[in-house]
Amino acid sequence: MIEPDILISTLHAIRAKNPLILNITNQVATQFTANILLGLGASPAMANAEEEVEEFVQKSNALVINIGTLSTPQLRSMQLASRTAYQQNIPWILDPVGISASLYRAKTTLSLLQNFPNAIRGNASEIISLYHYHQNTSPRTQGHGVDSLDSSHDALEAAKQLALSYKTTVSISGQTDYITNGKEIVSVRNSHPLLTKVTGSGCAATAITAACLAVEKNTLYACSAAMAFIGIAADIAMQHINAPGSLQIRLIDELYLLNDEKIIKYAKINLVK
Repeated sequence: MIEPDILISTLHAIRAKNPLILNITNQVATQFTANILLGLGASPAMANAEEEVEEFVQKSNALVINIGTLSTPQLRSMQLASRTAYQQNIPWILDPVGISASLYRAKTTLSLLQNFPNAIRGNASEIISLYHYHQNTSPRTQGHGVDSLDSSHDALEAAKQLALSYKTTVSISGQTDYITNGKEIVSVRNSHPLLTKVTGSGCAATAITAACLAVEKNTLYACSAAMAFIGIAADIAMQHINAPGSLQIRLIDELYLLNDEKIIKYAKINLVK
């Protein structure tokens, strides 16, 4: 079992240090991502210009690379930012949104992996596709746009192999979230199916993971804490609302209101044997 103290200490550290998180991210989810980070206690920066990202990375505590609305100018910024983060030992996380939708996305993701992200987070279909592209084989997955039709458990072996290959931690979102460094596996059973109806909820989970990476050196713990935080917030939010528009707003509120007692009461997080 992952002790609640690990989650609590991570949350306290985020709120005490207010880490600056640079997001080169999905245009669809930019405002939501920024508000999620503010609600949690981190400080968001949204910058895309190639001319300034290197400087921004050096001032940041963690970096998010999200390929959701990819463009060639943004790709140049992503490559420079991730390379700088790797060279400066600044933690960064890669979110391969919709990787199977086009060969351009696949090639982009594989090129970014050469800068060795501290974490990769995606849904099951994205993680399975990424593994097959890494293996230079055709992806066999049930993705639909950016949505996953695969179960998180089905992606677990792919995640383990990716983690070992790139010396990283892979976080798979789903009905049960799985986080692995290739050797250890953590399950998080918080969350709610209605999150899949909120645009940017996965992007938000990636940004929260970056905030946790900024304050927790153990990447398995950091990634696990992040999925627990957004899952607990969703669990509590759903006690008060029943529609996705309300959930988006309530999610920010519940992250802001998250505390020790709620973590102890609601966290469903375990090491998988």
